[in-house]
Amino acid sequence: MADPYTAMRTMRDLLDRNAHLHGAEPHLKFAGATSTFAQFRVRALKLANALHRLGVKAQDRVAILAMNCREYLEVYGMAESSAFIVAPVNFRLAAPEMQFVIGDVLPRALIFEHQYAGIVGGLRERLPTVEHFICIGGEPPSWALGYEELIAAAETEGAPHRPVPDHLLSILYTSGTTGRPKGAMITHRVMLSLGAAWSVELAADLGDRVLVCMPMFHIGARSQSAALTHVGGTVVMLRAFDAAAVAKTVEEERITQLHLAPTLVQAVLDLPDLDRYDLSSLKTINYAAAPMPLTVLKRALQRFGPIMINGFGQTEGGGTTLRKAYHRPEGGVKDLKRLTSVGQPLHDTRVCILDGQDHEVETGAIGEICFRSPQNMLGYWNNSAATIETLRNGWLHTGDMGYVDEDGFVYLADRKKDMIVTGGENVYSREVEEALMSHPAIADAAVIGVPDLRWGEAVKAVVVAKPGAKLDAADLIGHCRQFIAGYKCPKSIDFVDELPRLPSGKVNKVSLRSQYAS
Repeated sequence: MADPYTAMRTMRDLLDRNAHLHGAEPHLKFAGATSTFAQFRVRALKLANALHRLGVKAQDRVAILAMNCREYLEVYGMAESSAFIVAPVNFRLAAPEMQFVIGDVLPRALIFEHQYAGIVGGLRERLPTVEHFICIGGEPPSWALGYEELIAAAETEGAPHRPVPDHLLSILYTSGTTGRPKGAMITHRVMLSLGAAWSVELAADLGDRVLVCMPMFHIGARSQSAALTHVGGTVVMLRAFDAAAVAKTVEEERITQLHLAPTLVQAVLDLPDLDRYDLSSLKTINYAAAPMPLTVLKRALQRFGPIMINGFGQTEGGGTTLRKAYHRPEGGVKDLKRLTSVGQPLHDTRVCILDGQDHEVETGAIGEICFRSPQNMLGYWNNSAATIETLRNGWLHTGDMGYVDEDGFVYLADRKKDMIVTGGENVYSREVEEALMSHPAIADAAVIGVPDLRWGEAVKAVVVAKPGAKLDAADLIGHCRQFIAGYKCPKSIDFVDELPRLPSGKVNKVSLRSQYAS
């Protein structure tokens, strides 16, 4: 094993350090089984060795199609220990969408859970670069190798090539909110920085436990698990989100850190028997991936106490945090306003608000939120045009519109491409959604622009009412007029049972706009 006291420059250095200093400590708990840091390192190295023996070379891609499982972290560990690149595939995609992602990243090997054998089998002939199909669990198809059999036959020496800081570690595909997914290239240097930054924001330490129930193909789950691994803490993983399972696991495993999208926080809060669970072990709840309505945030603070932080960022990098100390629901006007922000930049991140000509705007003026950060991606895989557009002049252009106040707090207004232009006026959906969510009978709301012959675009709301509530569209529009200008209020409202969402927890506005395009 390499000297564990050398400076950490790659994720391999962290893998070795944890195995040496915390080898007997629990690294992962999943489905009733526990593996230590030392055991994790051995299995990661054996998987790397097996792939090397199959002919996979340095900086070749290895794709994985799976729900949350022990093997998912091992595949990440395989890439961390060697110079391979892991490329997660969103299991919620339709087969043609999976084909696009796999065909874009061009992997030499595809590791998949047995439940997806039918889908992979149907795509197999259209994936010419995939030389090896490896099946997790169950009896592998005749055209695939067994995951456990590969590891059992491999050596613990790993692969002969070790990574360097600027080697690609992973290619993480975006949610595709503005078109087809793009692969963000994440290096070892970026991942180390991301884990270190979030370990500080979560106040994580050896002995802490984070509950991961968001999908591991998403940067949120990846960053939170990396934060605990960075300090020798434990990752407790659920197969998928279930509100009751989250509450039960927090109690039984004495979870200290929890990461949830705002809609999932609300689902936990809505558990009818939530008060029977002992959640006192929680030190930090990071609500991230989407803004949280102020009414829901106040409920969370009342139930869980002053342990909430808001993490804002994206797959491509950068980020801000609204820290615990600024969650002051009983404070003054400024305190309440800050609760609607996404906080201030991380310690090693700079934020800038730029106009359409990439000039910095005045304090308080709305423009595009841009980040300069060591967590920024290297670029988009196989997409130089999008890379140049997104990383102009050294700034990560997020596509999110917002502003910064005089104290450095960042406020979201809208996605750049989601802004509604009605009668020549700009309307940002976030402020309309906040007005809607302030109504006590509203559980969820999304606002989009729809074609309108008179105004060009009209503001449309799609709303989920709380169980048993009876709402009238005209009354709800009247409610909004108390908070926002008349031209910003919805011209029409549809009531639905639930909103379509992306795996990150964000509302799928592409789907909504398509549905209401006519």
